[in-house]
Amino acid sequence: MTDIPTYTLNDGENLPAIGLGTYGLRGDAGIASVEAAIASGYRLLDTALNYENEREVGEGMRRSEVDRGELLVTTKIPGRHHGYDETMASFAESRQNLGVDVVDLYLIHWPLPRVDKYVDTWRAMIDLREQGLVRSIGVSNFTIEHLRRLDDETGVLPSVNQVELHPYFPQTQLREFHASSGIRTESWSPLGKSSELLSEPVIVDLAGAYGVTPVQLVLRWHTQLGSIPIPKSADAERQRENLDIFGFTMTDDELDVLSDLERGRLWGGDPETNEEF
Repeated sequence: MTDIPTYTLNDGENLPAIGLGTYGLRGDAGIASVEAAIASGYRLLDTALNYENEREVGEGMRRSEVDRGELLVTTKIPGRHHGYDETMASFAESRQNLGVDVVDLYLIHWPLPRVDKYVDTWRAMIDLREQGLVRSIGVSNFTIEHLRRLDDETGVLPSVNQVELHPYFPQTQLREFHASSGIRTESWSPLGKSSELLSEPVIVDLAGAYGVTPVQLVLRWHTQLGSIPIPKSADAERQRENLDIFGFTMTDDELDVLSDLERGRLWGGDPETNEEF
């Protein structure tokens, strides 16, 4: 089993340097995929209420031979549940779906600035952490301005901000803000899904030079930037391949070459306007 490094968050909790994305993993096949991922060495599992698979993730954890105390599960509150009381009710639903006493990392899925309830949602999450029902709290798809507002109005910064991040969209300014503020970056869509990223000549050539696959090279780029990628795969062999990325180290110049592929968001999910309910 791959030995995965960990990061200490600003609240003292630890997160592995790579996790499993579970979007689309549903039904018996989804449960089997989660169980296989844990057997391969994954300890960080990422889901959301809107993925409609919290039950499968929880069941995969229970069927695993790994002790619950070694597993870290993330879930996210959807836009329709923003607000203090709504957050408390949504959390209770997610906790029941997962079948856990404590959620390890709880995130706001999108900020929805037009609705303008993400600060009230954040206050509820702070209380959930203080009650011991959540170990770490964070956000997803928040901009620097959104993060500053949370700090200004509550005095509590997120432990994590999970954002679209890949060589086509390296989010340099946001990552620098995270680093200076003690926020850990997580990467969704770390491989630039449904794009030609993995066929880029520079990636193919560098992967060949290191004797790894283009997927492994890109995932290693994430970890060397200090970001936590959460690639999704239902295939046990691919899951193991995605974990096997810590046996080589790129130079700073090589990291920059990948970052220079920047072209912008692939998904059109601008946090200022995107509305996910």
